[in-house]
Amino acid sequence: MRIMGIDPGTALLGYGVVAASEPPRALAYGAVRTDAGTPPELRLVALYEQLDQLMATWNPQVVALEQLFFARNVTTALAVGQARGVVLLLCGQRGLPVVEYTPAQVKQAIGGYGRAGKRQIQEMVRLLLGLPEVPQPDDAADALAIALCHVQHSRLSRWQAQAHVQR
Repeated sequence: MRIMGIDPGTALLGYGVVAASEPPRALAYGAVRTDAGTPPELRLVALYEQLDQLMATWNPQVVALEQLFFARNVTTALAVGQARGVVLLLCGQRGLPVVEYTPAQVKQAIGGYGRAGKRQIQEMVRLLLGLPEVPQPDDAADALAIALCHVQHSRLSRWQAQAHVQR
């Protein structure tokens, strides 16, 4: 199974594609960038087109997305919400299931602690995927962490289902 993790944003939208093998493998990662001077509607079109191309290339079976539950900066929250809308639209058009995780869930699954620091999570992503260095930009590392969180949750769900059947 291929999971595409997405860390939404309009300036930088991080993505990471992970194969849920044993151990998990990073197939691709990076960021979709848009220019700050571009009108918002054109930035969203650029996100749509580039993300659509990535989905066509990597053909994920599920998309894992960071859940937006609050933000200190309303402008940032609106921009992230718009980018999330583009992601959800693409997934809906492609018939792709979407799973959402809070930042605390991602940190717990990857770092073992719901309040783990950003650098700790990035280093764990590197170690879990056997990468020579921490993925750059940070948004790509975050997207890989979101995808890995789904790998962990999927394995736990399968294990719980098997344990329930064996009773």
